[in-house]
Amino acid sequence: MLVQFILKSKAGIPVVTVSPDASVADAAALLSDKKIGTVVVSSDGQTAEGILSERDIVRELGTSGAGCLQKPVSAYMTSKLVTCSSQSNVENVLQQMTEGRFRHMPVVEDGKMIGLVSLGDVVKAQLTEIAMEKDALEGMIRGH
Repeated sequence: MLVQFILKSKAGIPVVTVSPDASVADAAALLSDKKIGTVVVSSDGQTAEGILSERDIVRELGTSGAGCLQKPVSAYMTSKLVTCSSQSNVENVLQQMTEGRFRHMPVVEDGKMIGLVSLGDVVKAQLTEIAMEKDALEGMIRGH
């Protein structure tokens, strides 16, 4: 299965972005308001420059205290992004997420972000594919 099928199932759901110079407190408020775990850091809303997760914020709070909330997102974002394209294989994406220990991956084509897939999206897609294969095999066994 390809990432494009995940993106189709998420059609109309925009990727939430935040400016690199936004404060960590603003990013945390956005995460809370949208009930999401990650924001993509982007100056123009189209180019993924980094990613900031709730885990990144909590780790920094634990290390340096509440003062980090006034610093810019760019100070704590992950800037070495692992991305995929709409033609990426879902199994490969799952493997990269598992090995890299991250849960969100921007989908990028021609330098522009076209979506974001989460570990949950990938697992759901794989479970759907397995269920379809199971149904097809049962149908063949029954002679349908």
